Amino acid sequence: MLKEFRDFIVRGNVLDLAVAVIIGAAFATITTSLTEDIIMPVVGAIFGSVDFSGLFCTLDNVKCIVGTSKELADLKAEGVPVLAWGQFVTVVINFLILALIIFLLVRWANRLTRRGHDAPAGPSEAELLTEIRDELRKR
Repeated sequence: MLKEFRDFIVRGNVLDLAVAVIIGAAFATITTSLTEDIIMPVVGAIFGSVDFSGLFCTLDNVKCIVGTSKELADLKAEGVPVLAWGQFVTVVINFLILALIIFLLVRWANRLTRRGHDAPAGPSEAELLTEIRDELRKR
């Protein structure tokens, strides 16, 4: 069983997946920082609020509040039903940025692999065998 487990772990696909998960987690941290530290302050300045995560509506007396993340957390801790739509907007923008970056990376990788296939590969195996046969017949 140990040998079988070792063979499973060292199989190429498992290692590739492990590397992809680690790089994906690091990449998600970068895009989160890009969203929260660069893009959202600009969007917030345009729409008049610097921190979207502080935009929420309480559902018990239906009033919308421009507060802070701490106020939102305090209300949730008290059990007040809250519609935290500002945090949702932040997460959606983060997702869209991440999806765009992944799309661009996949598009770039596809172009690289297509270029490799478009390059002249030389004669096929059948053509080489035909040439060898013809040379042998001449002798």
